[in-house]
Amino acid sequence: MLGNPTGGQRSGRRMAWLDALRGIAAMAVVLEHSFKFLLPEIRQPVKAVFEPGWYGVTVFFLVSGYIIPASLERRDSLRDFWISRFLRLYPLCGVCVVGVVLLMLAGWDGLHIWWSTRPMVMAVAHLTMLQNLLYVPNLVNVLWTLSYEMAFYLLVTAMFALGILRRSTASALTFAVAAVLGAGTLPVALLSAGGSWRMLTVVLGVAVLIAAGLVAVLAGSGVVRQAGAIVIAVTVLALLAVNQNFPGPGRGLLILATMFAGTVLYRAERGEISWRQAGWVALVPLAGVWLATGEFGLQAAIAAAWVTFVAGMALRHRNVPRGPAWLGLVSYSLYLLHPLLLESVERFWPKPLAVPLGLRLLALAAVVGLLFGLSALTWRFVEAPAQRLAKRLVSGGGSSGEMTRREPCPAVPGATGSPAA
Repeated sequence: MLGNPTGGQRSGRRMAWLDALRGIAAMAVVLEHSFKFLLPEIRQPVKAVFEPGWYGVTVFFLVSGYIIPASLERRDSLRDFWISRFLRLYPLCGVCVVGVVLLMLAGWDGLHIWWSTRPMVMAVAHLTMLQNLLYVPNLVNVLWTLSYEMAFYLLVTAMFALGILRRSTASALTFAVAAVLGAGTLPVALLSAGGSWRMLTVVLGVAVLIAAGLVAVLAGSGVVRQAGAIVIAVTVLALLAVNQNFPGPGRGLLILATMFAGTVLYRAERGEISWRQAGWVALVPLAGVWLATGEFGLQAAIAAAWVTFVAGMALRHRNVPRGPAWLGLVSYSLYLLHPLLLESVERFWPKPLAVPLGLRLLALAAVVGLLFGLSALTWRFVEAPAQRLAKRLVSGGGSSGEMTRREPCPAVPGATGSPAA
């Protein structure tokens, strides 16, 4: 991410362009994953010139960076921010888990063996949503991006508590430099690799540190609050630096640079900084293209994602067609549920090349149609009610003095950023 948390009224107005971008990004990811299960003959030729999946997630990360810090500053409350984030992320993830259980009951055996041999590690890591930074296999392949979303939320929380959240340009460039310098040199899974007990210790340790840090930031004051912020920041930065697996330290750090670059563009658009200062973030996509040397499809995807986002900003005052805006509204559902439908196809057609192309194209159309229907249902009965609950809790709870900023910030329209935001 990466929408309208309460309905279509706001979606059709000031932030509809973000919905449209999310809808485009979500369908790009669906297209990428459909290659494996239904169109394997074109998978490599297409990815050689353009990687739709990486294009989609890059757009999601840019949108998330654009709106998440703005949402926190608008709320002026870390408590309200985390109520909103929790009820945005976890209910639909619960639906995804139910879907996996149903697949298993139907005979799907795609779960990683660690769910049998290391169940506590797998469960706790997924509850933190940092599993991809803990060297823990994802329950569903697309969940890897949520680990970077969660890392971003935690870093934004720490920076907000320390009063440095507005240093967005420096953050984006720092992560970009770290990505370039760290590619090929930073270790992979330095903390978690080395046996089940070591992994369990790291997972539980990270969960405790993050939980303690959040409690200190949300309920503490003064030195306690600052200490909690530092604990959160150090823990997340350590995971990003030495414990990543896919997509690797360089590209993982680039993801954080991309999200903070989205924040810079937001600040320039709001007039908080000059466009000349914001122009420095052009180094972020250049770093991404450099890291993807020799992978033209990935380079094209990164460049296209940035062009798409900048074009969306340029056209943000124009009316957005209902179709793309609706896709953005349900994009989190589209993103989490489509792998389950495609896994179901594999259950019947384990060797897609043995199936006539016409039938596979019909199956793809059926999967997309079913995905739209399921996403509409999960939006209506899971996502929207959860977000209405978050709104009631936020409206009723108020903000304590220690959880609000000391200086005023400009009001921004509330909207969500990533498929999970």
